[in-house]
Amino acid sequence: MKQKGDVAELKVAADIRRRGHLIAVPWGEDWLADLIVCRGGELERVQVKHGRSDGQTLVVRARTLTVTAGRVRRVRKYTAADIDWLAVWDSTTDTCAYIPAAELGDGRSELTLRIAPTRNGQVMGIRVFADYLEF
Repeated sequence: MKQKGDVAELKVAADIRRRGHLIAVPWGEDWLADLIVCRGGELERVQVKHGRSDGQTLVVRARTLTVTAGRVRRVRKYTAADIDWLAVWDSTTDTCAYIPAAELGDGRSELTLRIAPTRNGQVMGIRVFADYLEF
């Protein structure tokens, strides 16, 4: 599991750097952000997640788990107080998506991004994957 997260961090960092922004990596395990990005002279905190879409949707975990001795001790949901962006690298499409932390509200366990339209034609309340490709 750690290896997937490491690869996701590298993919997101490369994507952000390709866009011309500077990146710093927080030192230590106690940070809620995986990357610090300097964009337009401002520092922004980015939490990175790995995801694997199924061709229809990409489910993004918006939480972190504290595990001690193999047992989950604490679940913390990310909010805009913790991070500025939730970035996800979709290993199926090799694409990075960027969710503004403001969309996390008071904390959510997960978000779903739609890659393909819904079967019933629903458009209200849908997060479209393509809308989150810009950073």
